[in-house]
Order: sequence, then C-alpha cells, then structure tokens
Amino acid sequence: MRWGTVAAVAAASAVGAGAAALLAGRAVSEIAVRPRRPGPASVGGLRVHSTAAGRVALTRTPQAARRGTYALEWDGDGHAVVGDVLETTSQTVVRRLDRVDGVPPAVGTKVRLTPRVLTGDPLSALGLDYADTWVRGELGPMPAWYVPGVRDLWVIAVHGLGADRQQVLPLLPLLHGFSLPVLAVSYRNDDGAPPSPDGIGHFGQTEWRDVEAAIGLALDSGARHLVLYGWSLGATMALQAAARSSWRDAVRGLVLDSPILDWHTTVRRQATRRGVPAALAELGARAAEGRAGVDLDSLDRLARGDGLHVPTLLLHGPGDTVAPWRTSQRLAERYEDLVTLHTVQGAEHAAMWNADPDGYEEALRRFLTPLV
Repeated sequence: MRWGTVAAVAAASAVGAGAAALLAGRAVSEIAVRPRRPGPASVGGLRVHSTAAGRVALTRTPQAARRGTYALEWDGDGHAVVGDVLETTSQTVVRRLDRVDGVPPAVGTKVRLTPRVLTGDPLSALGLDYADTWVRGELGPMPAWYVPGVRDLWVIAVHGLGADRQQVLPLLPLLHGFSLPVLAVSYRNDDGAPPSPDGIGHFGQTEWRDVEAAIGLALDSGARHLVLYGWSLGATMALQAAARSSWRDAVRGLVLDSPILDWHTTVRRQATRRGVPAALAELGARAAEGRAGVDLDSLDRLARGDGLHVPTLLLHGPGDTVAPWRTSQRLAERYEDLVTLHTVQGAEHAAMWNADPDGYEEALRRFLTPLV
C-alpha cells in the first residue's frame, strides 16, 4: 500500500486526528527504514524518443540533461550506458549512446537514469579475477567479493542506500592499478545477508558492526592496514567503524562518497522526493528515528568528526538532494589537516564518479598515493 493511501485511510479514520497522524507518520517512515532494493525500475516522465548509431534521444528533463556518464535501465533487465549530452531540443535531450547490453530500448520505453554503469561481478564486468567469500558477522554470514592485490593495505568497500556491491565496480580498475586488495562487502538486510532482528535499517548505528566483521576478516587474511571506502549509508558506516572499531589502529584512511551525516534532513528529503508533503515528511522523519532507535547525540558527534583520526577524502557536491553537502563542508573545515573535500558540481547522491569520472579518479589517485 502506498504512503498516500495509508495516510488517506488514517485521516478518514474515526479514531481521531492523533492516531491518524501517528499512522501516517509510520507509513512515511517506511521510506527510510526499508530502503528500496537495487535493480531496474521504470519511472514515468523519462522515455526514449529515438535511437540512432551512437545516439539516444530522451524526454527533456533536468535529470536527463545531467552531465557525466550514466546507465539507462528499463523493465526486463534492460541496460545501456550513455555519455555526454550532444544536443537539446524543446522536447528532448540527445546523449551519446556508449553501450547497449542486449536489445536496445524501443521508442516509447520508460527508462530511468542511474549511476550503475557496470553490472555483474568483477570478472564479467571488467575481466578482473576475484573470489566469492563470506564475512562472518554477529547475525550470520554475509556475501563479499575479494579482488586480490599484492599490497598489505586493503580497501574495504561498503555500498550505500538502494545499491549493492556493484557500486564499487567503476573504481576497481584504479584500485587494481595500485595493486590494492579489495573486499567489497554486503551487510544486514542485503540480499543474501541475514536480516536485522526487527527487519529494518538503523541508519548505520548497528550496521557498522558488519564493517567491523569485514575488518576482522581482512586482518586475518593478511592485511596490515586498511582504507575504508563507503558510499552514502556505507560512508556513514565506514566513519563509525573507523572511530569505534576495536581494530581502529589498522585504519590508515577513509574515502567517503556522499556521506549521510544529517539523518533527519536526509529522511525528510527521501520522503519529499517521492511526493510526500513537507508536514508528513517531517512527521515521518521523527517516526523513523523512533522506530530505528537512533541515538541523535551519536549522530551529531559523527557529523562533527569526533573520533576522526586518519586522512579522509570526502567526495560530495551541493547538488546532492539526499545527503546535505554543507555537513561535509563543515566537517572538512573543522578538520582541514585531515580531511580533503573534493566538490563535484552537478552530481546527484552517490553519483559523484558519474558526474565527473576523470576528476573523481584524479582526486582518489592523489589521496591514495601517499598511503600505499
């Protein structure tokens, strides 16, 4: 049942306005505590108008005109990769069509623009050898990929909201070039991983312990030092693990892409992006915090960088409509001796690489060079 339907039923209920508000708030809070699973989805308003050799015309929207490299996805596992905007008309945006995996989308197909330019696993997507492995967490085993390297500095990659381990794929060639072993992990409530006891997310406050388990596996497998690399929620978890892990001294650096450091604002934004009125979004944010048992003081300390002790690369931009960029900016200003902020203009949440692949990779290369 959609949030709007639940809210309408609640408002019409004879149990009174107070109970109706509680029910509506709980319905909206589902957006935050049960994030969408990754995968292709159709979104109204973005359609294919025409295709030609190396070109695809899409409905003209700000999303369709976003700079950078992205995927087009549509129902039936459709997937293509588009590059630069070639031209615009009053109704369409024409982008370079770099690759189509399978059958091209027909004219009229509903598509969405996503950051997921690579799919599959390291071998099928990039030709890189890897091994499937398991991280033994407190709730049970969680699937992971291990991409070998010769150094004793390992990268632990932690995906973000609505994503999975495929999020690391575009960065694997660069990390492989540094000969860094990479452990790309999953965590509770992911497909193939155990659910949390209550079946909902907790904004990283319990999930970070799954990163802790991955750290233990890496150290037991030959790592001496670690770089924790996270996107979105995964960045929040990496930051918590670096501050709270019993192996925190092994962490040599942090890479945080679109970190969520202000959960209250993020939950409100998630709701309003789906058309929830502002008042209900605020109610849903408070309901989500209550349901997840969030320690707001702990989140405030995290946003301030309390416990931050290693070089940190922040990759974020003011165009992020989910995680406030200003919070990252304040963290960088407070710890200017430790934190480097690479600002990416025109990028959506956890799509910093997509908006500017060359600039992103150069910032990452400069950050990693002194650590290896």
